[in-house]
Amino acid sequence: MNREAMRLKKKKRELWTTYTKSLDVLHLARYKRCNNDLRRLTRNLRTELELKLALDIKSNPKGFWRQHEQAGDAARCVSGSRLGGCWSSMSTLLRVTSAGCGVLAVGVLAARKSRRRPPPAPATDVQRRFHGPLPTRAEQLERLRSEQFDVLVVGGGATGAGCALDAASRGLSTAMIEMDDFGSGTSSRSTKLLHGGVRYLQKAIMNLDLEQYRMVREALNERANLLEIAPHLSYPLPIMLPVYKWWQLPYFYAGIKMYDIVAGSKCLKSSYILSKRSALELFPMLKTDALVGAIVYYDGQHNDARMNTAIAITAVRLGASVANHCRAVELLKEPGEKGGEPRVCGAICEDVLTGERFSVRARCVINATGPFTDSLRQMDDPKLKEICAPSAGVHVVLPGYYSPDSMGLLDPSTSDGRVIFFLPWMKHTIAGTTDSPCEVTPNPTPSEEDIAFILGEVRNYLSPEIEVRRGDVLSAWSGIRPLVSDPNQPDTQSIARNHIVHVSPSGLVTIAGGKWTTYRSMAEETIDTAVRATGLKPSSGCRTQGLLLEGAHDWTPNMYIRLVQDMGFDPEVAKHLADTYGDRAFAVAKLAALTGKAFPTVGKRLEEEFPYLEAEVRYAVKEYAATAVDVIGRRLRLAFLNNVVAEQVLPRVVEIMSEELGWNAAEKQRQHEQALTFLRTEMGQMVNQESRLQVPISLTVREVQAYTRRFQELDREKKGFITVNDLRQELEDMPGAHIHNMLSEADPAHHGCVDLATYMQIMAGLKRGTPRGTRARQKDAGSDNVRIPVERSGGGV
Repeated sequence: MNREAMRLKKKKRELWTTYTKSLDVLHLARYKRCNNDLRRLTRNLRTELELKLALDIKSNPKGFWRQHEQAGDAARCVSGSRLGGCWSSMSTLLRVTSAGCGVLAVGVLAARKSRRRPPPAPATDVQRRFHGPLPTRAEQLERLRSEQFDVLVVGGGATGAGCALDAASRGLSTAMIEMDDFGSGTSSRSTKLLHGGVRYLQKAIMNLDLEQYRMVREALNERANLLEIAPHLSYPLPIMLPVYKWWQLPYFYAGIKMYDIVAGSKCLKSSYILSKRSALELFPMLKTDALVGAIVYYDGQHNDARMNTAIAITAVRLGASVANHCRAVELLKEPGEKGGEPRVCGAICEDVLTGERFSVRARCVINATGPFTDSLRQMDDPKLKEICAPSAGVHVVLPGYYSPDSMGLLDPSTSDGRVIFFLPWMKHTIAGTTDSPCEVTPNPTPSEEDIAFILGEVRNYLSPEIEVRRGDVLSAWSGIRPLVSDPNQPDTQSIARNHIVHVSPSGLVTIAGGKWTTYRSMAEETIDTAVRATGLKPSSGCRTQGLLLEGAHDWTPNMYIRLVQDMGFDPEVAKHLADTYGDRAFAVAKLAALTGKAFPTVGKRLEEEFPYLEAEVRYAVKEYAATAVDVIGRRLRLAFLNNVVAEQVLPRVVEIMSEELGWNAAEKQRQHEQALTFLRTEMGQMVNQESRLQVPISLTVREVQAYTRRFQELDREKKGFITVNDLRQELEDMPGAHIHNMLSEADPAHHGCVDLATYMQIMAGLKRGTPRGTRARQKDAGSDNVRIPVERSGGGV
């Protein structure tokens, strides 16, 4: 242990010397870890020596001191000579003790010295690089126009942002462009899981497939890394696997235990079996018929769009130049060496917001465009065959009462052999996903068939007491998985199970396939390939393992309490800010407006039912949000949680952004219309409305015309909807509870707003009793003259 302590001391000195020369925050982090290891080692050494000394004294106190005196006499009588045989075991112990104490003293002094004289450079550097203001989008574009880069990454999803971060952390000058917003495509439309893939492990075991096994092991390692580098955005989530046949219990448990074993030291928590009673206590919504028990295992969950933005911002902190809403329209090429194949040396880019075109020069161009992989490959060589096999995955969002707050559900075998997850997320419930071939499009839309399929699977697992209603779908979206065939293989029809990295003859590096959890290892492999293929000279190897993302440096689980106590935020809002922005929550808080209330004193909400603040819109602009869709879709997630509420807050979002970005009236109108189109097509508003229109309303043509005119009279501001208060005034003779029941059954997702279709449903319900003859009507019809049982009435006392 003495040698280990000396080795750590030497390493600590070397790291500090390197840091003072380079002012590299990564070396500072390594220096701190080394210092902590040295402290821990000296504590262990001291404890071990003290324990051995105490045991010797306790076992033979007289003999101990006698040996001590004899050893001292012998040492004095042979002073200056080498008499190896005269030392007793006690003298050896004393030498070890003295050496250990010396090491301990050195360690303590070094630790005290480091605490007594904290170097000013680290604090200044961290403040400058991770807490200072970001370059503006205009400044980023100017860098793209004027500088020569080592690496240009095309695509700003999880993989593209990961490549930019990896390259920048190696000291390469890096640029990244994204035709929409960061994570606007597949990366913001995932199942929100960080997982290794239980079903992949099952296939690996059943088929003895080593490739599948390696893919699962890699994903589990990356899952642990993500939970470490972004603890404010990711967390472990227990997922229940209900079992309805006795023989499946040991079968599934063995498979889940293998999942834990493959994770090894990176296992989040150990899986376990639940009895039927315990399963229903944790997940009371489960169907009880034939339930024999359940198995619970752990995976990770995260805010995917915010995670994507954090990766991109961290790349900026390390020197990368990034620009969203900037697309590549053509690849630049230069003549190859000795008359060889022309080499890709950059791209002609277009600022989508202004239409301006400019060239970005780079020694290496990386294609990380996800579903649009083939578009960029064919810019390089129009003769190339397509390798992308796009597959659409649809998810729906339901109210939070469909699932417990902190436990998900896995359906391992749906009616068509798929896997469905049923997960709590941001106080709502996500259900999905589907898997069907589709066309590549920047604006994928969910279909009614996929939504109906998911709701049908949800019904199969929930108690019959819970009516799974189509009107409960608050939002729905479709994401395109970029499944690819491997161009490195002669059989291009074979679909790659994981991901592929390919270098074209012109030097274009393509990374395609893979999944969210493994973005970092994919980026590492891509940059390694780019360095070899194009002769780049990085200052170091990959350093993204353990590299903290934006907001993680000073975050703690209790940080939100400071926002409540020191600044007067509502606890729900404070928790949201801390869990979304990490240590950058205080920067958001500084932009917050006063509420005019006694408490909370700070933090004006966009909508009272959600913790999102107006200040977040202003902060989003500082993080390169450039359109209203960027804010309601990726920065606040409102469009994904409830598309109707997102539409309600849209005018205020546009107004705040216009103040920050200087929009005129025409631009504000354009942004509003663009966001409405996004909500209606990509977030499921249109299919929701069509599903309601398919329900018969039993009204005559004259009644429909009359109610339409009346609705238009009530909608004085021509917003397309009326409020519940307007409806109450219209139906003043009806009890408020009946109006509430009718509204919730006609369309429970509208949260106080009634559009024309819902208004017609309610009027039709009045004509026949209640909308669709549903449970409210049935309950009212049989509620009179029903005797309450003794056990329900408290015994009549």
